[in-house]
Amino acid sequence: MKKKLYEYAEDMIQFKMSLGYSRKTYEGFLDDFVRYWETKYPDADFLTEEIAQGWCCQRRTENASGFHRRALALREFSKYLFSIGESDYILPSDYTARQTRYTPYIFSDKELAAIFDASDRMEPHPNSPYRQIIAPVMLRLIYFCGLRPNEGREIQNKDVDLDNGILFIRKNKSHRERRIPMTEDVTDMCRDYRKKISFFYPDSPYFFPSQEGVPYSSKWLTRQFLMLWNKVRMPENTARVRVYDLRHRYATAVMMKWLDNGEDLYTCLPYLSAYMGHAEFSDTAYYIHLLPEKLVRSKSINWGRFSRLVPEVQENE
Repeated sequence: MKKKLYEYAEDMIQFKMSLGYSRKTYEGFLDDFVRYWETKYPDADFLTEEIAQGWCCQRRTENASGFHRRALALREFSKYLFSIGESDYILPSDYTARQTRYTPYIFSDKELAAIFDASDRMEPHPNSPYRQIIAPVMLRLIYFCGLRPNEGREIQNKDVDLDNGILFIRKNKSHRERRIPMTEDVTDMCRDYRKKISFFYPDSPYFFPSQEGVPYSSKWLTRQFLMLWNKVRMPENTARVRVYDLRHRYATAVMMKWLDNGEDLYTCLPYLSAYMGHAEFSDTAYYIHLLPEKLVRSKSINWGRFSRLVPEVQENE
């Protein structure tokens, strides 16, 4: 290292303070970590997995929240060292995840194809006589347009512009409305679907009408989705999944495509944020934590530029 370790820690704290964070958020944790590093690994010039994980173990006197804050401070420091070329290791986000926070399941391409294929083979049900028409399109629309499940369930006929391939999403979780384009094949799917469903529900204002003339409930959609998932999942896969995970998978798929194409993720992120209807860029940047570790560690991601966007816990949280 070109500087003393404590000097890098101080530089990182000053950088964070310039972004609005308090010195207290990091100072105590980094002082402790620097002492640990210098005592246990006095000859080490670079941060390694062994050094980081040796310090980043929950202590007997430490509750989950305290460990989370300490691990987060080290993760931010590891990202800082990585961004200035003084380390090739970043503490994985697993160490800073809150224990109560749900970890999305990221479906593989094979799993997604199996789910959609199974939906195409659904049979009518006495309580949902047209689910074999509705569910396949609803699930695909949620995934291919990155919708929240309720946005897919509740969309109205007047909000689906099949001439121009545009969806109008009304006020939602972020209290914002947005118009999003559909690809040509998704638009064709919706055109074909509308012809079929209008035969059974010619006067319904909803794109996915139930027998009661109102949108399907979230419980209904969850039941259909889990039924499909249980049909196609591998027996050893006991992961908890939700319909919302289709939206998570969409976001990570877009980011991975950008990275594969050599795009600047920092520049592209606002477009994804607007498309998905996020109120804050940090809501979109959250999905970086769900990318494969090899991409998170890639030099394609400039952590210094992302420090303003990637969510982290501030002192008052």
